[in-house]
Amino acid sequence: MNTAAHPHHPHRRTLLVLAGIYAAFWVLLAIHPKDRADWALENALVLLFGIGMAASAKHFVFSRVSYSLIFVFLCLHTVGAHYTYAEVPYDAAWQALTGSTLNGQLGLERNHFDRLVHFSYGLLLAYPLRELFLRVSEVRGFWGYFLPLDFTLATSALFELFEWAAATVFGGELGVAYLGSQGDIWDAQKDMALAGTGALVTMLITAALNARYQRDFAREWADSLKVKSHIPLGEDELARLQGR
Repeated sequence: MNTAAHPHHPHRRTLLVLAGIYAAFWVLLAIHPKDRADWALENALVLLFGIGMAASAKHFVFSRVSYSLIFVFLCLHTVGAHYTYAEVPYDAAWQALTGSTLNGQLGLERNHFDRLVHFSYGLLLAYPLRELFLRVSEVRGFWGYFLPLDFTLATSALFELFEWAAATVFGGELGVAYLGSQGDIWDAQKDMALAGTGALVTMLITAALNARYQRDFAREWADSLKVKSHIPLGEDELARLQGR
């Protein structure tokens, strides 16, 4: 195939390579998970995401950076699904390497792998979201940084509602394993805050790079905050639509 005629072909190749590595990793961790029912529930959204990515790949090709960030996040989630988030043995692995536990060194009491993944959700997926907003909705300036952050917080809230609903419906040990709150009554709020913080970090880094290399950065930012239309909407727009 002539890659000159298909400028996005190398990105598709990157997608296929990462998808292949992830598929092998996923299959490996699908063998004897700690809790098969929780594993299946954790992978329900991954399945939907995978279908969406496969269906859209022909029409929308992300950058290599975005594909790599998505890949890392999915790998982290797959580890959490295999062990259940509350029981990922990172502390045992750290102790085997260093002779002491990570939680002990940091003064932590609970398993924090779920906190890491919520933070990573914002940190790793905010840039692919920005790429999507810029290339589909053509947002610019301030909105190109705010909307990925806003979307991250909104979807984090939706996921916490989904977790609550699933835990309520399934109940018992499965509900507790999937919820993964580990007795923290503020678990949902902390998870959303971490996701938002991760997205904020990524957008600040992206903005700093753009401010350094994009010549019209300040002008684009200022233009994005200008009023584009001085005509009110609401009842005024309804009247115009009705021809009055």
